[in-house]
Amino acid sequence: MKETLDFISSNTATYISELQEFLRIPSISNSSEHTQEMQRCAKFVAEKLTTAGMNRVEIYQTEGHPVVYGEWLGAPGKPTVLIYGHYDVQPVDPIELWDSQPFDPVIKDGKIYARGATDDKGQVYTHIKAVESLFKTLGSLPLNVKFVIEGEEEIGSGNLEPFVKNNKDLLKCDTVVISDTALYAPGLPTITYGLRGLAYCEVEVVGPDRDLHSGSYGGAVANPINVLAKMISQLHDAKGKITIPHFYDTVVKLTAKERAAIKTLKFSDKAFGKEIGLTELSGEAGFSTLERLWARPTLDCNGIFGGFTGKGAKTVIPSKATAKISMRLVPGQDPKKVMSDFAKHIKNIAPKTVKVTVHQLHSGNPVLTPLDSSATVAASKAMEKAFGKKTVFIREGGSIPIVHTFAKLLKAPVVLMGFGLNNENLHSPNEHFNLKHFELGIKSSALFMKEFAGSK
Repeated sequence: MKETLDFISSNTATYISELQEFLRIPSISNSSEHTQEMQRCAKFVAEKLTTAGMNRVEIYQTEGHPVVYGEWLGAPGKPTVLIYGHYDVQPVDPIELWDSQPFDPVIKDGKIYARGATDDKGQVYTHIKAVESLFKTLGSLPLNVKFVIEGEEEIGSGNLEPFVKNNKDLLKCDTVVISDTALYAPGLPTITYGLRGLAYCEVEVVGPDRDLHSGSYGGAVANPINVLAKMISQLHDAKGKITIPHFYDTVVKLTAKERAAIKTLKFSDKAFGKEIGLTELSGEAGFSTLERLWARPTLDCNGIFGGFTGKGAKTVIPSKATAKISMRLVPGQDPKKVMSDFAKHIKNIAPKTVKVTVHQLHSGNPVLTPLDSSATVAASKAMEKAFGKKTVFIREGGSIPIVHTFAKLLKAPVVLMGFGLNNENLHSPNEHFNLKHFELGIKSSALFMKEFAGSK
């Protein structure tokens, strides 16, 4: 493998240049204005898979954005790895907080700045370049490889699950590898074995049938904004626990071994807070910060709006107010049941002076992946060789709904070997990706294919 690793080192600059081209495509999946750019990005991915050496590459159109599929099955008798990623990105708002244009990649201090740099274009590109490097140096791959790269992860992967259901034979594999998670610390190889799920709702509170003059009606009718704010404030108790009845009934608790392992990780509440401009943290009583982030469910208001929000003053009592509410879920919790319980609870705490409607937007199941699978062991060894340090195992607070889908439908263990960092501003202005981790990610992927090929 030395030849391959040396080749990757000597060609990283070229790979970075290609990544810049990838990042210039504004593939924002939640905007109809970017539909053509989504198609263009899918074609870019397909072309790069072909160049890398896949001998079958197809773009599958869906009711939304395309899924790109690639395969090379030239290693009979060897295992098959399915590599998943996504080419869609988050919106760029607020644009004024970016130091550079979000789709004009800038390299500074060993990092590349652009929307999608770490989530997920930079990370998925590590695998494409690993495959290409193996072909260039060995003339072949040590195992069979399939790619499925979608364009809707940032909007809930609504069309991917039907695609997987309808193409289980096409996607059949021995393991699924996903790089859409983070290293625990810079330069520290990390395998993520747990993800929180998601339940996302919109709550609409309606009072009068139109906006009213606050002088003529104030004090006699309920103000939907006031009511909604009070309702939101009742969703947690004084100790930070969520007040929805039965919310915690099925939560799978951390084992003593897991809690002990978390304590061994170097973590500073003070440094964590300082990094995001806070002097004090908050959360559910009785748990450490990492336990709250990785293994406890949450409920947050992601946005609240209604009434007059323009410049100057307008004295109105609004007709309605709306809030976006997300709940991060942990193993044992069912998103559908949680959303049903939430809707029932939020209506129960609403006064009779308003009408409440709850819209379920999207959801994802929490996941625990097997630590003893041959794929996870191979990934751990590969990352350790690439990074030169022992691999650590962590959970992650975010959600990747497709992980549960792959595990359920393909009956294959999932390996989460990410190369980003949580402080790289994914979903925020000035998103970036450490280019050293980009290089190490390519090497880790190549080494994984070699390790996993020899494991069966």
